[in-house]
Amino acid sequence: MDQDLHTNAVTLTKTLCGHLAGAQFGDLTPAAREQARRGVLDWAGCALAGSQHATVGKLIEVLHEAGGRPQASVLGRGIKLGLLDAPLANGQMGHVLDFDDTHMGGVVLHTSSPVLAALFALAERTPVSGADLMLAYAVGFEAGVRSGRTAPGHHKGGWHLTGTLGSIAAGVAGGKLLRLDGQRLTYAMGIAATQAAGLQQNRGTMCKSFHAGKAASNGVLAALLAERGFDSTQEVIEGRRGFARIYSDVATPEQLVAGLGDGWVIESNGHKPYACGVVLHPLIDAVIALRNREKIDPSEISEINLRVHPLVLAITGVVEPSTGLQSKFSTLHSAAIAFLDGAAGIAQYSDARAADPVVAALRRESGARSSTRPYSSPTPLQAPLTTAPTTAPPLISSVRSMPCAGSAKMTSTASAGASACWIDQISCPMMRWAMTTRPSSSR
Repeated sequence: MDQDLHTNAVTLTKTLCGHLAGAQFGDLTPAAREQARRGVLDWAGCALAGSQHATVGKLIEVLHEAGGRPQASVLGRGIKLGLLDAPLANGQMGHVLDFDDTHMGGVVLHTSSPVLAALFALAERTPVSGADLMLAYAVGFEAGVRSGRTAPGHHKGGWHLTGTLGSIAAGVAGGKLLRLDGQRLTYAMGIAATQAAGLQQNRGTMCKSFHAGKAASNGVLAALLAERGFDSTQEVIEGRRGFARIYSDVATPEQLVAGLGDGWVIESNGHKPYACGVVLHPLIDAVIALRNREKIDPSEISEINLRVHPLVLAITGVVEPSTGLQSKFSTLHSAAIAFLDGAAGIAQYSDARAADPVVAALRRESGARSSTRPYSSPTPLQAPLTTAPTTAPPLISSVRSMPCAGSAKMTSTASAGASACWIDQISCPMMRWAMTTRPSSSR
């Protein structure tokens, strides 16, 4: 036996769960409370906006056919489904637009869709106070993000963190809402972790947001089983065959409890301004800023050339998206719609916009390549057809963005002449890009 199953065992997983089981609403910092309130509002909006998506409709049809006794509400639909089915639907609709929150504190995780979908269902089983729900929400964040820190190679290995870590977060959050003690909360975490799944290969398909729904449903099931004494390992994260070692090529199990009690990880949660992969946001910021500042006629754009961090193309490298879901993971589509529309919301990532011939034409005039070479001061990334001043004053500076790879903001500068302009993004390692405009006569 390579683990201690005795209930007196002291393990990292149990230490975390004991701490979280004892947490009170009064322990939340003002910043944690504010982020919890903001997160509930943000997720509810995302779920309602996604509730009529065709993806959700297909899922609900099947859940109606195969589901159990109606017990929990489905947002935006005016119906109830089973206690495991409603969080599946609500979790998927919260994530289907890729507009939901993104935790940026070292573990890039869409925590709210799995956690809140699970909590909303359980709150209909046994009514709870708003304070109880917010505390459970923060506790779920703590479990999910801390588990992610123990497996730093998890994302690189191809796992979709919202499906895997989301299951853990939802299970512990649900257990907290059910007022489980430390021992049973440990079991809830183990039951949730053993269901953890979700493959990055499914980006751009209906399955990506399905991961969030499954994680929510997994969490509800884990909490309900643990409430009845259904057990699991007490070392589900750090064990020799635990999450940190099986789901990652590098394991740092000590991170599960590092700094435990020093603030709350929900404090560093982020909320998306755009309905697409977060690594695209600095690019969109810069394109929109240039478009609005320079008033460039889209018909004058001959090409957009992008040089990006390899991770950007690995995550958002779809070249010819044929659906709105695919376009959310297209660097070229995002550059095109940001320039044409000056926006990157729900409409810009619809099936109709993905198929729009004007958007498609600009995508085809664009290109992206990866680079890890650091940038210096503004210099053209390629020679324009006409000569432009090389010492033109900056046109754009301090363009705000969501934190990207640890950077609090993105700074862009641009130089422009009569028929050429360049942008050199220098702060965010995820994205660097340049644009060249040419007179119509030069094409």
